[in-house]
Amino acid sequence: MTGPGAVAGTARLLVALDFDGTLSALVDDPMSARMSAPAREAVDALLSAPDTVVALVSGRSLGDLRVISEHGDDSRILLAASHGAEFWIPGHPADEVASAADLTLRDRLRGEAEALGADVPGSWIEPKSFGFGVHTRTVRESDAAARLHAQVDELVAREAPSWRRRQGHNLVEYAFRTEGKDAAVARLRAETAATAVVFAGDDVTDEDALRSLEPGDLGIRVGPGETAASVRVADTNELAELLTTIARERAAARQ
Repeated sequence: MTGPGAVAGTARLLVALDFDGTLSALVDDPMSARMSAPAREAVDALLSAPDTVVALVSGRSLGDLRVISEHGDDSRILLAASHGAEFWIPGHPADEVASAADLTLRDRLRGEAEALGADVPGSWIEPKSFGFGVHTRTVRESDAAARLHAQVDELVAREAPSWRRRQGHNLVEYAFRTEGKDAAVARLRAETAATAVVFAGDDVTDEDALRSLEPGDLGIRVGPGETAASVRVADTNELAELLTTIARERAAARQ
């Protein structure tokens, strides 16, 4: 990977960004998340830069990602949702992604997880396109949160051992689709014919994409934690500043 200045002169740049904790602060109610004002300004600056494509790469289901990112049908921002199992790319039909059997099992296990969480105040089971997420951000008792996660782990290991388990900030996700954000970035790179990629994220699941970056790309980690990124920023505001700088330098380099 390279530094921030080196991507400015590439022929076609893809800027792929996680959403929660990267462009938006982490919040107790996941559907209330919105891009911060500085992040929105940075994204707009990138969209205005020459030969620059912006994409959101998120673990959220596609419908939910469109809501929280305030993404309209006329948006120029590409979307890779469900860790790269769902895409919104203009001119491309939706992929066939699930069988009836997969969806039936998803719904049954989600219902059983909801029953397990009924006795844990503050927990919440998030419906997802290919599985579900167990949120414990607002659970006051850490022992209760740990017990719930252990119970759901046991449920999924018994009933759906091939499902992928992912852990995030006060969240564990289970899904029958196993793609990661590395696959999402690879597809977006190919679809956009990008000659370099900037990827930024804040969580464990973002490391799949960060590890997959190539020489000439730029990886950015937002906040603490072990990372394969070459650059670390403290928070969403510092990331917005860096993205704005990349947009400005790119515009200057292509004049």
